[in-house]
Amino acid sequence: MTARKELDAELGGTARAWLDEALAEAAHDAAAAPDALRAEVSPCASPPWELRYAAAGRHCGPEHADSVRSLLLVEARAPLSSVTRLYEQGTAAERRAVLLTLHLLDLGDTALPLVEDALRANDTRLVAAAVGPYAADHLDPHAWRHAVLKCLFTEVPVAAVARLADRARGDAELARMLDDFAAERTAAGRPVPEDLRTVLALTAPTAAPAPTEEF
Repeated sequence: MTARKELDAELGGTARAWLDEALAEAAHDAAAAPDALRAEVSPCASPPWELRYAAAGRHCGPEHADSVRSLLLVEARAPLSSVTRLYEQGTAAERRAVLLTLHLLDLGDTALPLVEDALRANDTRLVAAAVGPYAADHLDPHAWRHAVLKCLFTEVPVAAVARLADRARGDAELARMLDDFAAERTAAGRPVPEDLRTVLALTAPTAAPAPTEEF
């Protein structure tokens, strides 16, 4: 993601003006009512900034769309109703931006259904976005293991998996699943992904410190 200051340096004058207006609309919506009240607003009620979200690529360029959309979500303090609507009604690019921003929003684990939906897809862009910091913080061990396997199956680099080393360390069940997956690939005459070996190595428990000698 590109920070606002860097965006301002890269965008032309017309795009910057559009972004200023879009962020002002998002901030106005965030200030219009307490977060608790906004969370109860009907899912059918779309604030104006959400239209800006969809138009980000057209006005700021596709290369900046993820960053612009993320800024809008954060500035609006987007409630679950908004992120769900933008995800469900959005293009793949719009869905990806939602997934990439979830960890910056105060949603707790309420947005997990969006992550789970993305992990059921075969769109590698969505899978890669779904295994970011939000998934690392909120997916339970069973779902997280299957997310890692989904990456291996769809050839999404495991570098996309946030906190992979922390969550994989000492995970014997993940190691078993990886061994089974490798055996299936080998039996089918297909190569075992190098990333699988990388993750398998991470599942080893942390070595115990060497005992100190007492004198």
